[in-house]
Amino acid sequence: MPELIDHLGRKVELPEEPQRIISFSPAVTETLFELGLGSRVVGVSAFCSRPSQTSKVRKVGSYGSARMEVLHELKPDLILTVSGFQKDFSEALAKEFPVYSFELPSSVAGMVDLVSKIGIVTGKRDEARYMEFELLKYLGSIRRRPAMSGYIEIDLGGPVSFGSLSYITDALSILGVKSIYADSPKEWVQPDLDFVRQSDPDVIFFEPKMYSKYASEDLKKLVASRGWEQMGAVSRNHIFVSPGPLDFFAHHGPSFIREVLPWAVNKLEAL
Repeated sequence: MPELIDHLGRKVELPEEPQRIISFSPAVTETLFELGLGSRVVGVSAFCSRPSQTSKVRKVGSYGSARMEVLHELKPDLILTVSGFQKDFSEALAKEFPVYSFELPSSVAGMVDLVSKIGIVTGKRDEARYMEFELLKYLGSIRRRPAMSGYIEIDLGGPVSFGSLSYITDALSILGVKSIYADSPKEWVQPDLDFVRQSDPDVIFFEPKMYSKYASEDLKKLVASRGWEQMGAVSRNHIFVSPGPLDFFAHHGPSFIREVLPWAVNKLEAL
């Protein structure tokens, strides 16, 4: 059996062709299905919602917790996680199961690299390389707009924005948008709402809490409660709410490149 060193620095013995995979990362889960491994995925987290076939896969926990009795019942020969928030969770699981932890991407290029690494770990190298080619081809077609300032916020149980270590900040930069927090040496930041107002960014992206029903009236109430009515992005209607009930910018699987970036490009081109 091959051995690889994962992002946590652990030497992990891997099956040649894993047959019973559990994924706690929505991005990893999406990639597994695209690599043709959907039939081997026996468990996912409650936040794994792409592709739609994941609705038929057993939910074994959340993003950072698991029902251990279910894991033992499913007898996985490989559990996949990512770094960051899942670090301690991954180390705890590794005491009882074969766990491989991938690095959480800090850039759009890192998303493509994640596809490659998943292909290596699961024995789907050729399929992963084809996916890489397709994703890189799209990225190469993006026309960078003239520079503008921007602010992005995701409701993760409270307002969260992103600094220089985040793939979201990198993605905005590719599109010609410099986040007002782009120089903060962090992955995520708790935004100072007065600072956002004073920065008066050219464009604002807002992502509501996953699975919530968010209407235009909710956005108006949010803007009013923060005293943002006079901000340029608001008065010019340059504030955009992510579509649908699923995580959007917060998801770093292949669909970020195929769906999130084109959506953002269309919004910016209309300005």
